[in-house]
Amino acid sequence: MQATRRDALLALAVGGAALLSGPGNAAEGGKPQPASKHPVVPLPFDPKKLKGLSERLIVSHHDNNYAGAVKNLIKVEEELARVNKDTPGFIVGGLRERELTFTNSAILHELYFGNLGGTNKPTGALQKAISDGFGGFGRWEELFRATAMSLAGGSGWTILDYNFHTGDLRTYWAGNHTQSLAAGYPLLVMDMYEHAYQMDYGAAAAKYVDAFFDNIHWEQVGQRFDRAQRAAALLHR
Repeated sequence: MQATRRDALLALAVGGAALLSGPGNAAEGGKPQPASKHPVVPLPFDPKKLKGLSERLIVSHHDNNYAGAVKNLIKVEEELARVNKDTPGFIVGGLRERELTFTNSAILHELYFGNLGGTNKPTGALQKAISDGFGGFGRWEELFRATAMSLAGGSGWTILDYNFHTGDLRTYWAGNHTQSLAAGYPLLVMDMYEHAYQMDYGAAAAKYVDAFFDNIHWEQVGQRFDRAQRAAALLHR
């Protein structure tokens, strides 16, 4: 049973985003261990075809902010591979904080780009779960938009999570890359850092929120929900 649960947790960590390897290993016996490598995942859609989000904005976001996080994660892991028993704690702590920041940034950006490029509406089990969990789909959208706007002019993420601790869907606010639900699997991710919209909309974050909703790939969100349900069934056996 323990092996099955570990497999389920691994699936949670990688399903829906690109397959990111685990954190780099610390040096053992004074010998540096090789750091894991992470690919920069290409955009899963044609950036020319989004509504209200320019190709220039999307490509810059992907090639600079997301790819930069991946490249920095690799550099941090290379430094962590050199850590040994004599490394000062403040250096280890700083590297671990950066490791978490860049890991979450890479994962959340991949999920964000992955849930763009569609125009369809949620259907089936996902639509029912959202409606049942929030008192109607319209009520969920109202709350999701309000959460996003609470971050306007600042930095952070708005995330619809499958909460494995409670077994339901919740919308969460994340002020930065290190604030995320410990037992959550992101179904829908919205980047509310200003780099996600300033080039197109300046400070008009509400217009970006409208454009985001016009481009949600609900089929992809539904596939994530299906994976989360399967994983939850394994975890609660």
